[in-house]
This record gives sequence, C-alpha cells and structure tokens, in this order.
Amino acid sequence: MRNIVLYAMVPVLVLLGSCGDNDSGSSSGTSSKIEHVVVIIQENTSFDAYFARWCTAPVGSEPTCESGPACCEAGPSTDPGTGISPLLLDDVAHAAWDPIHLSACFIDEINGGAMDRFVAADCGDERSFAYADATTVGAYHDLASRFALADRYFQPIVGASSANDMYFARAAFVFEDNTFVPTSIGSECGFNRNAMDFPGPTLGDLLADAGVPWAFYIEGYQTMIDATSRGECPPPDPECAAGIPFFPCVYDPSDIPFQYYPRFQDDPTVMRDFSRFRADLEAGELPDVSFVKAIGFRTEHPGLGTTISDGITFVTDLIDEILASPDADSTLILLTYDEGGGYFDHVAPPPTSPVDGKDYGPRVPTFAIGRFARKNHISHVTMEHSSVVKFIEWNWLAGETGQLGTRDAEVNNIGSLLDPKRTGVAVPEGR
Repeated sequence: MRNIVLYAMVPVLVLLGSCGDNDSGSSSGTSSKIEHVVVIIQENTSFDAYFARWCTAPVGSEPTCESGPACCEAGPSTDPGTGISPLLLDDVAHAAWDPIHLSACFIDEINGGAMDRFVAADCGDERSFAYADATTVGAYHDLASRFALADRYFQPIVGASSANDMYFARAAFVFEDNTFVPTSIGSECGFNRNAMDFPGPTLGDLLADAGVPWAFYIEGYQTMIDATSRGECPPPDPECAAGIPFFPCVYDPSDIPFQYYPRFQDDPTVMRDFSRFRADLEAGELPDVSFVKAIGFRTEHPGLGTTISDGITFVTDLIDEILASPDADSTLILLTYDEGGGYFDHVAPPPTSPVDGKDYGPRVPTFAIGRFARKNHISHVTMEHSSVVKFIEWNWLAGETGQLGTRDAEVNNIGSLLDPKRTGVAVPEGR
C-alpha cells in the first residue's frame, strides 16, 4: 500500500492452532497438532507505538521473566535524541499523519542502534514519537494478556512495506522499499506503475509441490477483478474516509507478495477474495496455511483518514470468527505487522543478516493467538517474518526447514510463543 507521500505500508500477523490435549503428534501429517495456521498481516506500527504504555519493565532492563507487562520494557519517557515527551497516538493523530518510512530514513533514525533520530533525522518528526494507550489499543493489550506476545520480533529489512512483505514469500531480500508492483490484476490502479515479476521458489512453491493447501485472502480483491474486467479501476470503498480510487480505498496488489511470482499470480486456487475466507471457515474448508490482508484503510496504516480502531475491529472480529469456527481447535493465529511505519521504537535491531546482507528494521507487535499459544506470555526470542516461513516448513514439510536456502535456514522458529502441552511436541524456538 502507499502512504500520503506515496510510500508503501504493511501491518501485523496472527496464527491459530489446536488439536487434542494428549501429547501425541497430529494425525494429519503435520509435525505438531497444529493443522491450520492463519497469518494476519497488518501495517506500519512499531512495538513501542502500541505497547510502550502497557509494558512496565524499566528501559534497558532486558527482563528475563515471561509473564505479563512487568516482563517487557516500557517505552522511554522522553525521546533519546531530543528529550521531548511522547505524543498521544489516538485515532485522530493516526488519521492525520503518515511518517516517512523509506529505507534511508530508517537507517538514519536507527543511527547504528542508538534509536535516537526518529525526531531529529531529516525525515523525522515529533509525531513519530507517539504512544497509544489502552483507550485506543486496549483490545491488543487484552490479546497480550490472554495469549502470547513477542517483544523481539523485528521487521526483516529497513524500509517500506512491499520490501518487508516479500520475506513472507521468499524469506529474503527481493527489492528495496516499494520499488515495484506485480504485473497482476490491479497494477494499473495505484500510484506505482513500475511493474515487475520475479523468479521463485517461494514458500507457495514448497507447499504446492508437497500437496499442502494454502491461500491468500484479500479484502477488495474481487471488486478489483470485476472493475478491471470492464477496463476500469474500482471506485473507493464507501467506508473509506479518504474517498480516493486507490490505496487505501481499493485493493493494492503490492501488498500481496505471492502476486509477484507468475506461478501464483491471480490464480483463483490460492488468490481469494476475503469474502471467501468466511465461507471456507464456516464450511470447515480452511486451507492448512492461510494469509489474510485487509483493504488499506483497515490495516492500521497511518494517514489518509485511516484509524487504528477500524483495523482493530477488522482483526478482532476475524479472530472471534476463527475461535468460534469448526477449525478453532486445530488452528493457530499469528498476527503481525509488515513494518514499523516510521514510528519510534527504543530497542536496537539485530545485526545485519548474514544471508542477504540487509539491515533489520525496528520491532513490530506480533502475537500467537488461540489454543496453541502460551497464555499471558512474553517471548524474548529474536524473530522476524522469515520465522513464520520457517515454522510453516517445519510443521507441514516434514520438519525440513531452510528449504528456500535463504533466511529460513538461519532465523529462529516461533516455538517460544507456543505451548508444547497443546502442540503435542515442542515446536523449536531456535534455528
């Protein structure tokens, strides 16, 4: 998606899973009792933006406990670079302004790990140093109390949404920022007309070749298909405050990483309108692996009149539907964000990846939700989008991780978020 200054955005992730309570593995051919995973990807939010006022451990204390707000660090009370106090990030502030979040800006703001130039950098702004409180994001604080929250999950590369989204498909660097859009349906209906496809393999290839059902459910996709079939671009969604016929009011293919790969591009077997998700869920026909992407104004991407509340409503309604579905006992939900969106975070990213030589960006909120998640748990294990790829390989591809030969071979798995009593086997926490 694109922000006010024409930069892409992307949001957070959710996983669900379950089966019986005994300690045997799944009979479905998975490595654990998790038979379905649903990955919800929201956009452009840093960990501190939502959890600086929920976590209570002192800044820099690096707590080792794992239960509740006392086990994650609060955000600093003043900006480390300028000394100003944080602003309140509420729906009004969120709707009014979109921080610049290109790779060069992130590098300047991170400042070698000092995390002190989100306000002072050339593309910084005092509005980047902003924390939401329970009035706005209390629903996410509640999810953290009920399930598992990662406080060391980082965006995999500095820069904007599309570059970070590609790690869900390739677990590797493909291009910078929002340089390209795919040559798929809808590419002519956005800001960026620089269309390009890329060679695989992707996670989708691994799953398809192994006969594992998977799909990407996308809000606004069918509306785009119908409009372009008439040689038109769709009108803005009537609920979108910006009222413009492109992001965030219509489907944006640049947010769907598998659309960049010809094997899956606009393939109705795997590329599905979001309305199909509910039908598949209610019928008990959910694929083993599902990704979900809301239309732009429901992704929590800032600016252009978008509100945090609209995104939270989309996410929590979706979670409630999954947890009440026939597949609830076999599903893991992962909720994450594509990138931090230029908002301040105080924890320095990991060192440059040895796999692709690219710098990590700031932390983003990431949850494991559902029966398989630990309860009221904080994971301190370093993870990123490639960790989701690694988990899917481990669970559905006979435990053989690193099959893409990219970051999936060296990142940590997501087991620190999961309860081995529920999963039936300890999902790996490390490499």
